[in-house]
Amino acid sequence: MKRKIYNKLLNWKNQGGKTAVLVEGARRIGKSFIVEEFARNEYDSYLFLDFNKAAPIVWEWFDNYLNDLDTLLTNLQIQYGVKLTPRKSVIIFDEVQMCPRARSAIKYLVADGRFDYIETGSLISIKKNVKDIVIPSEEESIPMYPMDFEEFLWAMGNEMLMPFIKLCFEKRQPLGGGLHRKAIDYFRTYMIIGGMPQAVLKYVETKDFEQVDRIKRNILQIYRNDIAKYATDVELKVKSIFDELPAQLQKHEKKFRLSALQPGASYRDYYDAFFWLSDASIINVCYGCTAPNIGLRLNMERNTLKCYMGDTGLLISHAFDEKGRTPTEIYQKLILGKLEVNEGMLIENIVAQMLTASGHKLYFYSNSDRDNADERMEIDFLTAKSNLTTRHNITPIEVKSSQRYTLSSLRKCIKKFGNYLTEPCVIHAADLKEEDGILFLPIYMTPFL
Repeated sequence: MKRKIYNKLLNWKNQGGKTAVLVEGARRIGKSFIVEEFARNEYDSYLFLDFNKAAPIVWEWFDNYLNDLDTLLTNLQIQYGVKLTPRKSVIIFDEVQMCPRARSAIKYLVADGRFDYIETGSLISIKKNVKDIVIPSEEESIPMYPMDFEEFLWAMGNEMLMPFIKLCFEKRQPLGGGLHRKAIDYFRTYMIIGGMPQAVLKYVETKDFEQVDRIKRNILQIYRNDIAKYATDVELKVKSIFDELPAQLQKHEKKFRLSALQPGASYRDYYDAFFWLSDASIINVCYGCTAPNIGLRLNMERNTLKCYMGDTGLLISHAFDEKGRTPTEIYQKLILGKLEVNEGMLIENIVAQMLTASGHKLYFYSNSDRDNADERMEIDFLTAKSNLTTRHNITPIEVKSSQRYTLSSLRKCIKKFGNYLTEPCVIHAADLKEEDGILFLPIYMTPFL
């Protein structure tokens, strides 16, 4: 299960121990696996300290020996039976959020300079996990996401298709009928299996949707258990948002309606619950924007948002729940594109997933003006260039799941905000084309935006 983050870890290692690296992301996306694989391949020896399983005495050492690193490091080597070599060994703090004191110790361990340090964690920023500690400036964070489409193709034994797709994107040329259909078939399979490594591996081994679905449901249950265990003071609110996600995404207007949870509820009441789910990387939050001009963040509306599941494969198992399982027939219809209900929510969710994994913050624009039809529009996503100028910074993106669609909102947006926009984009199921200044992209090219 080859992962792109491996090369990012290599780049970090080549900097020579100037920082520790923190790999953070949702549960069950393969953080522990990939960092241990990296340590095994790239160092003479490594010490893997899993705070889920660490003995109480290990926790005490981080309280007692921060002023005596010789004793701390010697104790760890004896406890775990590993001999470490200065500048040739690495120590891994797995699930470091469970021991905030160990995370705080990174400042001193990096300064000591004997070994490299890798941390993994989820729920890194919630109050419980940062209370009474100073986040070390010597910590370099790398976000990790579910497997992307190219990583899925690698797992399927196909290393040729995505480089060709990228070449076509760069040349602005279509793949052509046969290859486009092949890419779409692969992509639809990826969308419904999702990017959780266990689920992908089970599909590669068995091609059995029922076994894959069982794994995804186990992961969803882990998320529910985490909510019950760690969502202190906001457990019921977090659970209600989590359970409501499929119903909210099924609506044509996908802005999250708190009235579905509690009449008269305000976002101030639910802010901590949304933050918890976002910090756990269970959801990707897309904020409303008052205008698609120079600064999306400057125009962000915190009280207007859409919530997407972090992994679309998990969304399918979450949404299509028949007696605790998703029927194989549902998967088969999704593969063939013959399940019309909910198709739009899945396509929009996976676009949000791909944009997030590509480093974009998610924004959308919506204006429901009842008096002026020219002002009334909804743009699914807005992305900004990395280097902003005074004009032409924003890419408006419309996502279309059906074969037939109109572009009235996008054309209104171009007319009203044209000076602020770069190339407007439509993501659809057909091949690439350019028409009237609009770029029409097949969905599998989304990561290159």
